[in-house]
Order: sequence, then structure tokens, then C-alpha cells
Amino acid sequence: MGKIALWGAAGAIGSSVAEALRAQGRDYRVVGRSRAALERAYGTDPLAEIVTWDPANPASVRAAAAGIESIVYLVGVDYTRFDLHPVVMNATLDGAIAAGVDRLLLIGNVYPYGRPRTRPVREDHPREPHTFKGRMRLEQEQLVLDADREGKLRGTVLRLPDFYGPGVEKSVIWEIFKAGAAGKTASVLGPIDTPHEFVYVPDVGPVIARLIDEPRAFGHVWHLAGAGVTSQRAMIERVERELGHPVKLLVAGPTMLRLMGAFNPLLREFVEMRYLMTDPVLLDDSALRTLIGAPRKTSYDDGVRATLASLREGYSTRTPFQNAT
Repeated sequence: MGKIALWGAAGAIGSSVAEALRAQGRDYRVVGRSRAALERAYGTDPLAEIVTWDPANPASVRAAAAGIESIVYLVGVDYTRFDLHPVVMNATLDGAIAAGVDRLLLIGNVYPYGRPRTRPVREDHPREPHTFKGRMRLEQEQLVLDADREGKLRGTVLRLPDFYGPGVEKSVIWEIFKAGAAGKTASVLGPIDTPHEFVYVPDVGPVIARLIDEPRAFGHVWHLAGAGVTSQRAMIERVERELGHPVKLLVAGPTMLRLMGAFNPLLREFVEMRYLMTDPVLLDDSALRTLIGAPRKTSYDDGVRATLASLREGYSTRTPFQNAT
């Protein structure tokens, strides 16, 4: 097994992959824009090699990829700049190919599917994004699949649903944990009773660590589903049971979201993705289970309990750099 680089390692999923690699006693490289952020997250790990990069500098990309066999690509961009997803991926592929990298695994999401025709959604579902963010994510993952098809390197995509867990501040339900624990009002995107699924971030790393060494994984797209179908309301009720008191809610419907978006650029970006709350994409991961066996999936009850415990312990203040979707 050759050396793995975690590209965009300072986020929550990067930490999960690193933990899985440490459990194997395996050396790995962490790559990011900020050395200070990487030092905070990995500076005490003797297995981690810290490298910074500048995606706008081809020499920097090649240097970050030098001596690496496999890249796990976790790079986030600002939610208002999804146009950068294919740009940064193209720069990464050029540098990785020039450096002789053999494999690249992209962590993707459900945006490229657009509105689901079936539920659950399998990997062969048409990719018909009707949103700008979905088109940018589709273009990004197509670059990886095209590089594999053209024999430039082996590429694969692992798609995830919404995720949550200790310190995962970019989760759509993080506000429920944070505000609920503090006795404040949690703002959530409605409706909150439609079916939804969430993957617990600590469960993701072991799956990636297995996929990256599985030759049959490449040239394909895979799904990792959550721990069953739930809803935002059901997650809120779990939080309330664990806290022992109700969580105060402000549920933003379409009108409120548009009004708030007029003054908040980030909220404005949520408008086009609201369909995921009304017409959810639920993933079928039976193909992945056939390939590598049934992955560990932490129950929602246990995941909620662990996430709240991390807040009590100050987890989020120790790991402030989270990965964007």
C-alpha cells in the first residue's frame, strides 16, 4: 500500500479518514491551504506529514502530490463560489497526473442527481442537476471519471448524504445541537417532517480507507447511505430526549428564506437547494455493501448522544475548521 494524501484534510471528514489510517498504523500526508490549521489538527500525529498547497500554482500542486500513490479529495469551497469546484479539481488532476499519482477518490454529494426519479436512488440514476451547485458538482466529478476512462489515473466518487457528528459545524442540523444545548433558538430549514438521512462522520473514514485500496472501486460511483431514513423532526426529538428539555425552533419556509437571503448572501445560496427538503434524495448503498461488506453505521440515537457530548466537552472550539459541501 502506497502513501495516501488527504487533500483538504482540515475538515471533519478528513479527520475521520485520518483516524482510520492511524488505526492501520499507516503514514499519510495532509494537504491544505493553511499550515496553521493543519498543525492544529495534525501537528501531534507522528504519522501525519503536513504539506501546504496553492491550487492556482501548478508547481505547488505537483509538489503536494509528489511521492503519493492515492489522493482522497475533500477540498471545500465557499458556498457562494461553487464555480470553483471544477476549477480546483482540474488543477488537482493536472498536478496529480504530472506527479504520477495512481488513484484519486472524490468525496461527492447528491447535488448532481437533481430531483430524484426514484427513492431510494441507485448509482445508475440519471444525473440531471437543475441547480447551479448541482451542475458544478457534476462537472467536478465528471473530470475525475473522464481521467479514469482516459487512463490518466484511476478515479472514483463516493457520494454522501447530509452528514453530522461531533464538531461538524457545516451540517444542516448543527444548529439544532448547538442552540439546543445552549438553550437558544435553533434556525432550521423547513419542512422538517419530510424523509431525510444523515451519515455520521466518524463512520465515513473507515469506508474511505477500505475503498482507496480496493482496485474494483475505481471507474465507478458509489453511495454511502445514512443509518436509515429519518427526518429533521425526528432528529430534533432525539436531541430533546438527550437534553431533557424542548428545543426552541425557528423553521424557515421558502418565503422567509428568500427574505432573509436578501440580506444574507449565504442564506441566499440555500434557496435553490431547498428542494432537497421537499423532494429528498435517499441513497441506496447496496452496491457498496456488496463490494466491501456492510460498513459500520452508528445509530441516530448514539450519534446524537455523542454529538451533544462533544459540545459539552468543547469539541467545536478545538476543531474550528470544517469541510464545506
